[in-house]
Amino acid sequence: MNASELKELKLKAVEVRKGILTATHGAKSGHPGGSLSSAEMFTYLYFKEMNIDPKNPKWEDRDRFVLSKGHTAPGLYSALALRGFFPVSDLPNLRHIDSYLQGHPNMNTVPGVDMSTGSLGQGISTAAGMAKGAKYLGKDIHVYTLLGDGELAEGQVWEATMFAAHYKLDNFCIIVDLNGLQIDGRTKDVMNTAPVDAKFEAFGCNVITIDGDDFEQIENAFDAFHKNAGSEKPTVILMKTTKGKGVSYMEDQAGWHGKAPNDAEYEQGMAELEAARKEIEEA
Repeated sequence: MNASELKELKLKAVEVRKGILTATHGAKSGHPGGSLSSAEMFTYLYFKEMNIDPKNPKWEDRDRFVLSKGHTAPGLYSALALRGFFPVSDLPNLRHIDSYLQGHPNMNTVPGVDMSTGSLGQGISTAAGMAKGAKYLGKDIHVYTLLGDGELAEGQVWEATMFAAHYKLDNFCIIVDLNGLQIDGRTKDVMNTAPVDAKFEAFGCNVITIDGDDFEQIENAFDAFHKNAGSEKPTVILMKTTKGKGVSYMEDQAGWHGKAPNDAEYEQGMAELEAARKEIEEA
């Protein structure tokens, strides 16, 4: 990508992060930590990678995205709103009674959501089914799913991966947010799934490890995914990130897995993100 594209993506990622804070602050609940760690990935998927149409969210030949770690809906909603699927001004209504923006993605209420998720492990399974369906129908459709590293302790994740490899789903991209934290603490202490790369390779996948905050590495990973077409292997992108990225008091803190910022914390976080935006613009 050129310098102008890179700058635009960085600015969009800041706006995604602002949307995450705005949504969780408005809800007075939610999951900001793992939403913030995936902000660059949400940004790249919705503003560069996927073949989608906000004016026609149910377009039959669109690419699909399944948020397997469904609790990070604030990140998905922020990206969808900024992409034009629904008004950004609706983000503060997250989790409110009668709001269509529920705490976990609901495909029946939110434009652009391809699958209702929340129970960990199930998202990757439904995404694998979508990829198999696209293959069966001969459609040029790519399917993406995003998992958390704590989610890898679910056995269903590995059943789905085995399914994807068995059916040679080279149109399927599994993305894992390796931020090292889950609700109860360090993933290595709660349930150590390392070495994650070796496990996915053993299950028959092409594995790429990147810095999940680096747009150029993200782009290179997706380029490799597309070059993988014809290999008859699913692609796994392991992205190393920091939970709560971009908001200083949330960074690498398990306590921010499922807690909303209060008024003072919200103001501080938004001020930090605004400073980050200005720094990017002036660079």
